[in-house]
Amino acid sequence: MKIAAISGSLRAGSSNSAVLRAAARLAPAGVEVVLFEGITDLPFFNPDLDGDDGPAPVRAMRKLIGSADGLLISSPEYARGIAGVLKNALDWLVGSKEFPDKPVALINTSPRATHALAALTLTLETMSARLATEACVTLPLLGGAWDEHSIAADPSLAEPLRLAMERLAAFIATAQAEP
Repeated sequence: MKIAAISGSLRAGSSNSAVLRAAARLAPAGVEVVLFEGITDLPFFNPDLDGDDGPAPVRAMRKLIGSADGLLISSPEYARGIAGVLKNALDWLVGSKEFPDKPVALINTSPRATHALAALTLTLETMSARLATEACVTLPLLGGAWDEHSIAADPSLAEPLRLAMERLAAFIATAQAEP
């Protein structure tokens, strides 16, 4: 099983990116998590450029998501909203054939960041994602110097993250078994 992961943060020391890498380490056996590294290469969304021959970075993202069985997203909240870079990436997926009905789980790295999580949920539902709500998790990483190793080594963070990954894998397996 392959799960694509997208971080909505561009920061080098981002807890959102770190938690996705930790999720990859904690995923069940047989589950590969691939972090989309090209989010900074995506141009601003322009419907005139959208299509099968769109910009190369868009094609790369769509190829990854198309080859994945599910999607894992972690994004910070900025000014009570979704990070612009993530919203831009999602805009490029709206008209794509790769995204509809894709199982998606969300990781929130700050318990007080509720506005972006709600907005992201609404956006994904509008885009016809299959939100795996039981696989969504909020972890208290705000204000800490967390990296993938420290997250995976801390039982209070690793166990909920491991459980979320197990639930996402089960959700995907159930979705794949449906006619």
